[in-house]
Amino acid sequence: MNTIPLIDVSAALGADGPGKDRLVELFRDTYSEIGFAYVTGHGIDPALVKAVFAASMGFHALPDPQKSAIKVDKNHRGYIAINTSTDVNSKLAEVKKPNQSASFMMMREDAVADPQVYLSGPNQWPKMSGFRQALEAYNDAMSRLASHLMAIAARAAGGDPADVMPAFSQPTTWLRLLHYPPVPQDSPDDLYGSAPHTDFGCLTLLAQDPVGGLQVMAANGDWLDAPYCEGTFVLNVGDILYRLSNGRLRATPHRVVNRSGRERYSVPFFYDPHVSAVISPLPGAGEPQFEPIQFGEFLRAELEAGYDAHKPKPASGA
Repeated sequence: MNTIPLIDVSAALGADGPGKDRLVELFRDTYSEIGFAYVTGHGIDPALVKAVFAASMGFHALPDPQKSAIKVDKNHRGYIAINTSTDVNSKLAEVKKPNQSASFMMMREDAVADPQVYLSGPNQWPKMSGFRQALEAYNDAMSRLASHLMAIAARAAGGDPADVMPAFSQPTTWLRLLHYPPVPQDSPDDLYGSAPHTDFGCLTLLAQDPVGGLQVMAANGDWLDAPYCEGTFVLNVGDILYRLSNGRLRATPHRVVNRSGRERYSVPFFYDPHVSAVISPLPGAGEPQFEPIQFGEFLRAELEAGYDAHKPKPASGA
């Protein structure tokens, strides 16, 4: 499969029946091969998408001191400046240069941080009228959609949603407002907006602008352009769902290269289990190929490797 398909996921939002069964089969076929699709029929109000892009552009236009005042904290909420994240765990390239992107990260809103729950805590909000409201409305709508799609994914993996969805009763969600400044046409080949990587969680739903730059690796190793497609989200599977599915659903490598000469904005939403969840291949997905791991421990290793804000501080000594 060397083209990125378009899938109508409206059946995921309705009652069980033949339409949902057909969607499960289509999901299984698509995500066992290319692992990426454009999805339509998702039920998300276009006004919510427009509002979150407006919020993103407004935020990234703020002076650097205002953004840096809420720089990303140990709970992974706030502003991630350009040149502060590097995909060092990439299995696809030797990545030494930081990603050429800046972003704002929102996660689930917790009133206070619970020291027993990794990454729990309140979000950091810029002083911008309507910003928080736009992001929270979008996050809530995307969480509902992702929950329906996760149940489809569980069935596509050969499992039962009843074995999966309890881990998502309080999901780990991430809403990221990304800004990619253009890189020069003659920049080094290993200078990426986002270096080749797989997402580390379960489901990613990406809204992107018309500038382009996202590329997806086909099964034969070719890089396929994934341009803007109006009214759709780009849906892909991450490493944790790959493990849950016992390797049936493919976590596909992808990258961003912005040599368009224009500013690029995108809004990925990531939907993952609670950090306490223990991830094992689903019953019904065949002889287990992976050992159980705790999601929070997996996350900690990924974030400490990839983000300056999470790198362990050297121990002070004599």
